[in-house]
Amino acid sequence: MNHVLEAIAARNSCRDFADTQLSEEQIKAITDAALAAPSAMNRQPWHVVVVNNKAIVDEMNDEGMSILAAAEDKASYERMMARGGKLFYNAPCLMIVLNDGSGYAALDSGILTQNITLAAHSLGLSTCVVGMAGVPLSGPRGEEFKTRLKFPDGYKFIIGVLVGVPNSGKEPHELDASKITYIGLDA
Repeated sequence: MNHVLEAIAARNSCRDFADTQLSEEQIKAITDAALAAPSAMNRQPWHVVVVNNKAIVDEMNDEGMSILAAAEDKASYERMMARGGKLFYNAPCLMIVLNDGSGYAALDSGILTQNITLAAHSLGLSTCVVGMAGVPLSGPRGEEFKTRLKFPDGYKFIIGVLVGVPNSGKEPHELDASKITYIGLDA
């Protein structure tokens, strides 16, 4: 099997990160891979905010957990508490993917996000794609966080990717072949 297929098969979502900060070289390699993603008509409708400051990641984590704790529906809060009580699983780095909302921006941002996860995996790091990164960004301190994180005007949150050294590992999810339909030449 080639290296790309091996990386795709072996990558998993980490929910137990070590405190180890990412190096500038690791971040550069990951962000270069992100920027190499294809986009419709090469419009590159994305922007990535790299939060490699554990104090800010932890502050956003605490704000997000407070918002979930105060929510009427406690399902998300209870799920996070069952997983250790951390929205961001102690990750030292959060990469926030934004886009401008144009044409194929959502699809293009998804491709960029996959490049981030595979690049990190190839460097021996782990990732977890987290929609919950939007919780502190949409709460009472959302505008404050967006200002501090220098969100460009006109760009909106799409997804977050936690990146770091794993404390523990797990097996990738089982493949579900029923999700594929094959149409051959004889169709």
